[in-house]
Formats: sequence, C-alpha cells, structure tokens
Amino acid sequence: MAHVIQPAGPTARPLSGPPASLPRNPGIPLDLREVVRLRVNRSAVERRAATLGTRRTVKKEWQAAWLVQAVRLIDLTTLQGDDTPANVKRLCAKARLPVRGDLLEAMGLAGERVTTGAVCVYHNLVATAVEALRGSGIPVAAVSTGFPAAQTPMDLKLEEIRRSVIAGAEEIDVVISRGPVLGEDWKALYDEVKAFREACGEAHMKVILAVGELGTLRHVAQASHVAMQAGADFIKTSTGKETVNATLSNGLVMVRAIRDYRQATGHKVGFKPAGGIRAAKQALEWMILMKEELGDEWLQPHLFRLGASALLTDIERQLSHFVTGRYAAAHDLPMV
Repeated sequence: MAHVIQPAGPTARPLSGPPASLPRNPGIPLDLREVVRLRVNRSAVERRAATLGTRRTVKKEWQAAWLVQAVRLIDLTTLQGDDTPANVKRLCAKARLPVRGDLLEAMGLAGERVTTGAVCVYHNLVATAVEALRGSGIPVAAVSTGFPAAQTPMDLKLEEIRRSVIAGAEEIDVVISRGPVLGEDWKALYDEVKAFREACGEAHMKVILAVGELGTLRHVAQASHVAMQAGADFIKTSTGKETVNATLSNGLVMVRAIRDYRQATGHKVGFKPAGGIRAAKQALEWMILMKEELGDEWLQPHLFRLGASALLTDIERQLSHFVTGRYAAAHDLPMV
C-alpha cells in the first residue's frame, strides 16, 4: 500500500515556507579531483526513479494542497517562434491569477497570494513581460546564451545576458555548450559558466545542462558539479527543445549532486526540471523526489521550479475536480 504524505494542517492550504527569495551560490574554485572521481550506478538510479510514482501518493485535500504549491513552483514559459507581445501579456495575466478565483475561494484560499514562480520568455520579450508583471512581485526569467543550441560566439552570449538584465530580467536561464562535457574538458565548462555568472550580475542564474545531449548519467553528474562550482544558483535539466528532456533518472542524478555540493560547501543550489512536464501527476512525482532527496525546503520557489506551460492547465483541471467533482473543459480554463 502506498504511503500517503500529509501536510501539517487538515485543510487544502498550500505548503508553507520561506518567502520566494533566491539565495546566491558564490561558487568555489574548480575541483577537478571531485569531478573526475564521480561515478553513477545507472541501474540503481533507474530503479529508484521508477518507484517514485508508486511508493508514495497524495490524495484528496492533501493532493489539492500539493497542487496549489505546484502552481507556485511553475516558471510559466513561452518559447515559440510565433511569440508576440500580445500572447506574452496574456501569459503574464495568467501568472498573476493562475487558478480561477472561484476555485481558490471554494478551497478556503481566497485571501492567499497564489501566483506562478516566474514567467520565462526570450530576450526580445523581456521588457514586455516586465511591464505586464509590474507590481506583482513575479520575476521575469530570460533564456540566453544562444538558447537552445548554444552555438553562438561567446561575446554574443555574454552580451545577450547583459541586455536581458538591463531590460529587467531578474533570472537568466543560460545553456551550456555541450562540447566541453562530451570532451570532458571541465575547465572549459567551468570558465564558460563562471563568465556567464559574472555577466548576470545580481540576476540569478539557472544553468541548463541539456541532459538529453550529454551522453551518459555520469556526464550529467559531472556537469552538475562543475556548474555549481562555477556559481550556478540553479541547475536545470533541459531547454525543452531536445529529443530527451526532463526525466526522473536525470533529475535524481542532479538533485543528488545538489545534496553533495551542499554537504561539501554549505551552499544551497536550486533545481529546475523542464521539458515534457504536462500532467499534474508528473508535478507531484517531481515534488516527491525533492522532498525525499533534499527535504521540505526544496519544495519552495526559491529552490525549486517547474519549467512548463501546459502543466498549469492540467493542475487547474485537477483542482476543479477536487472542488466540483467534475473535470472542467479546456475552454473553461482560459489563459486569461
């Protein structure tokens, strides 16, 4: 029988925690010995990942509470070729009020502040998003550094970061070059990420590893450690544009790297799975992973984000079912 995780209180109130401020990871000098010695037992990782959705579940009012918290963890994202200021403004309106007011009221949350964790867009739409979110406290995240392939000159990557910060982005999602990982040139990767960190200034940096293109789980672990040593505030699985994006196996390797880094340095680094997370059930699996591997603090927006767009609609459908006993149609849950 699956174990049921319960929140502290008896209601559907979302999980409590510290305010959504992001601590900084100052980084450390490159420790090549630590990186080279890393090993990953693939079969053990895959067995552990396979049990996450079966060993533990959340039901009824507890599930509603977790799903409301999942909304607060979402980086609501649009990264399409046909993005326009109009659809980014609609996305920002949804970020401000991601769950219908009548559903929040029915769950006793009418007075609660429920917004998404951030809005994530391309650089050219940062200013639009910043203006649309003004006064909301919701940060804008900009993808950068030649997203998604990272096949642009280094000076252009750094300039793109700087321009997004000037435009008002408080978070920068940078994507690493895959070549240094595949060639195991860890100093080159460290130097690249460190330069990105310097260009970010006060903006928090999420480092996208593009795990589906790194070849092995060992490379995922090694790239995670190097990125954190270079000053990553978050490590992120994917751009969402690769053939393989966020998987629980890759995520498990990354969160254990975060745990090891914290034990070694005392610095906390956040985690962001992205790409292919569309169902509320998947969000719960990722949250269970974070609770079991890193603890309750990593169920808060300052240390955990879900990169997604379609996910929000499914969460809202599940909350509608909790309140009414029926699943709402998609047209009943519009973007605005």
